Amino acid sequence: MKKQFFRYLLVLSIFVGASQLTQAQTRVYVKVHPKSTIVARPAMPHAGYVWIGDEWSPRSGTYVRVAGHWVAPRKGYVYVAGHWGREGRGYYWVPGHWRRV
Repeated sequence: MKKQFFRYLLVLSIFVGASQLTQAQTRVYVKVHPKSTIVARPAMPHAGYVWIGDEWSPRSGTYVRVAGHWVAPRKGYVYVAGHWGREGRGYYWVPGHWRRV
């Protein structure tokens, strides 16, 4: 029974890892990336909150804007803002993420 459980766990971890790898490598390329818009940032809800600026979400072969928002800080982490990358095929969005300090 224990052996079967560990086999199941191994297979499950391989599938999860493979799906994350595939998701991380999937990019939507556009010839011209959308321009940023100037938006009034709402007041900080609590001291120390972190502003997560506008993000861009791929939908139907292009990108749509996802409005920025405030989030509670994460102890031991710093937020790295998303940005546009460029390769020979065009522009692609690199999402913002939390990085351990």
